[in-house]
Amino acid sequence: MRFRFIEDRRADYPVTLMCAVLGVSPAGYYAWRARPESPRAAANRQLVDDIKRVHRDTHGRYGSPRVYAELRAQGRGASRGRIERLMRRHGIRAILARPRRVRTTDSRHGFPIAPNLLERNFIATAPNQIWLADITYVETDQGWLYLATILDLYSRKIVGWAMADHLRAELPMAALAMALATQRPAAGLIHHSDRGVQYASAEYRKMMQSAGFRASMSRKADCYDNAPMESFSTLSRPNSSITSNMQHVRKPHVISLPTSKVSTIASVFTPPSAISARSRWS
Repeated sequence: MRFRFIEDRRADYPVTLMCAVLGVSPAGYYAWRARPESPRAAANRQLVDDIKRVHRDTHGRYGSPRVYAELRAQGRGASRGRIERLMRRHGIRAILARPRRVRTTDSRHGFPIAPNLLERNFIATAPNQIWLADITYVETDQGWLYLATILDLYSRKIVGWAMADHLRAELPMAALAMALATQRPAAGLIHHSDRGVQYASAEYRKMMQSAGFRASMSRKADCYDNAPMESFSTLSRPNSSITSNMQHVRKPHVISLPTSKVSTIASVFTPPSAISARSRWS
């Protein structure tokens, strides 16, 4: 094993130095190296070449389980344990993406906090009785894109939405403006959101008061108080079908569309399980 270690790293460090550190003689190493290659060693060398090829073709994303599956699909007969040992011996490992999470809720502010009127009672008997609001994020080629949405609790459809490259109050206000223009709800509607500074801001509260809405907010750091909306926000994050259509937005900005296209937008931003979602959270 020590001679193998020296052989694998002889291009990076002097042989004599490695022999001294590992407590073996250079003569012993060169004698080992001069021996004929065993069939097992030759097979391992070829297998390592195949592993490196798969690893290179997948841009370093595959670890030993997926490399094993890929080689098996190509008809390469080698056990998963053997591939794992060879990858570890040769320093071949998957590139691990650092978890990336964007903070969209800042509840550290001095604005008024509305009471929680829902208390996790996610039941509406008609459209435009209860709206849920949230802001999520999408990673694009140009940076983070923030998506503000408003969901009708009865239909589970997105009735208002807006996108921007910032988290200022104008973002959810644009989503609320779309919902107001297309749904024209009556006064008394309950508008539920988290305690984020955008929803607690004076501008947003004034907009809700003008519409005659009743404000409701979740408890601090409690995503379950807005569970149906959080469920949708999870669907719209990276690796979802919605996200795949946003990856190449060149200049993120607030978007407003004519009323004639709202039905199309609603169908795009309605979770696939919208029908079953009602029973899940009811």
